[in-house]
Amino acid sequence: MSLTFRPCILIPCYNHGAMMAKVLTRLAPFQLPVIVVDDGSDAHTRQTLDQLAADNAHVTLVRLTHNAGKGAAVIRGLKVCAGAGFTHAVQVDADGQHAIEDIPQLLALAERHPQALISGQPIYDDSIPRSRRYGRWVTHVWVWIETLSLQLKDSMCGFRVYPVAATLQVINSVPLGKRMDFDTEVMVRLYWQGNTSYFLPTRVTYPQDGISHFDALKDNLRISLMHTRLFFGMLPRIPSLLFRRRSQHWAQQQEVKGLLGMRLMLRVWQLLGRKAFTLLLWPVIGVYWLTARPARQASQQWIARVNTTLEQRHQPKPARLNSFFHFLQFGNAMLDKVASWRGELKLHQDVVFAPGAREVLESQAPQGKLLLASHLGDVEVCRALAQLEGHNTINALVFSDNAQRFKQIMQEMAPEAGLNLIPVTDIGPDTAIALKEKLDRGEWVAIVGDRIAVDPQRGGNWRVVWSDFMGHPAPFPQGPFILASIMRCPVVLIFALRQQQKLHIHCETFADPLLLPRSERQQALQQTVDRYAQRLEHYALLSPLDWFNFFDFWRLPDTKEKE
Repeated sequence: MSLTFRPCILIPCYNHGAMMAKVLTRLAPFQLPVIVVDDGSDAHTRQTLDQLAADNAHVTLVRLTHNAGKGAAVIRGLKVCAGAGFTHAVQVDADGQHAIEDIPQLLALAERHPQALISGQPIYDDSIPRSRRYGRWVTHVWVWIETLSLQLKDSMCGFRVYPVAATLQVINSVPLGKRMDFDTEVMVRLYWQGNTSYFLPTRVTYPQDGISHFDALKDNLRISLMHTRLFFGMLPRIPSLLFRRRSQHWAQQQEVKGLLGMRLMLRVWQLLGRKAFTLLLWPVIGVYWLTARPARQASQQWIARVNTTLEQRHQPKPARLNSFFHFLQFGNAMLDKVASWRGELKLHQDVVFAPGAREVLESQAPQGKLLLASHLGDVEVCRALAQLEGHNTINALVFSDNAQRFKQIMQEMAPEAGLNLIPVTDIGPDTAIALKEKLDRGEWVAIVGDRIAVDPQRGGNWRVVWSDFMGHPAPFPQGPFILASIMRCPVVLIFALRQQQKLHIHCETFADPLLLPRSERQQALQQTVDRYAQRLEHYALLSPLDWFNFFDFWRLPDTKEKE
């Protein structure tokens, strides 16, 4: 242990006299100085603490005349620690719920990261009250919003190592909550200050004879007010917090955007349910709307073109046609994905067919169908389609290397789903042969027709067909339409739009089969893409906020918009 690393134990205590002797006995093997802060306890506890301090030379007793709250006791203890020359304080609760045996591992982390807050990440047994478990997850979500990061894994665990000087810097700069709101607020504000946190999994047990000082009404109100303060305190810090995120290693950012975020979404859903999580969606979307400038500009561009088109056609404008509600619709679509993965979107109840749509899908054919989809609405409608009679297998062709992570999380979350993801970087002969075999077995293949597949930096070209869309030329990929012609199978247009609080599936026959004669292939391809663009525009105007292409759709990368 370095000469500049001087830790001690800090125990806030309020009427836990019966437990303190056992706690001190468990701490004895570590031979660390102990500072006990009596937070205005009753006479019996005061007497017990006096005796323990007299019998143990390494114990320093600090007394508050009146009960001021756990946070106030910790703040007082940290000031005593600083006065005694300690650099780090291991906070331990007085009720014996923490795995004190993990202190050496916590201190080892603290010595390697002396400016960081080191915290336990609780592993609970069945003794934790259910209300506490749910309440903790609500706070976790708020903390992720307030830091614009998923780095703070648990902000409520009282088993932690404070860097004394950095923590006092926060304490002296802003008034903090003095009771049950302290643990969370000080961690968030340390993060804002630049002091990150590291977490160590540790067991936490709620003793059967334990005393809880959590006041359901008062403390929940305090915690709500704390999150309100932190949310508004986060807003002016958004640029610095985002810069801090961008400065992380790219591999870390990739993992957060991949499996971790998806698992996290599912976990929150499982614990809180959709209604509670929908309420949390508003501030999340608000932050994203404020910070995602390119996506916001693309949304505003889309809405402007929708408005122009509707005016030219003398059609009424839908309500709430603005970029914030556009983002919110996208957020709700994310919730629909979780619901579909969990089997909570029920056919004919949450997902319904538009007139004639089911007949198109269920029309008999000797082979499977190619579903020509888009990023208009919830593309995870395949999950609902897999629940049709016969449990059709849906193979979704996706142009993304990252689809491997999506495929993995799908297998983890809903292994029974009849959805197979096929990630590709381009459509070649091997892909066409594999898909033809699936279609011959009666399976369906889904592919989007509104995203360009080939990246020219990988040696390819932008193989697109320009077609009029919303009054302006836009590039559409050739690949999906050429693939459809090769498959020689029925091609069905499919759109899933959220209308009247339900997901409506719109389907229509596009071709059976799609023919692109070699002698006039380019002309036929142009006519096919023009027809797709017209139908895409038709359905987009039915529900403009379901348009989820949050980029300049009318421009190729690094080129000027085609006139």
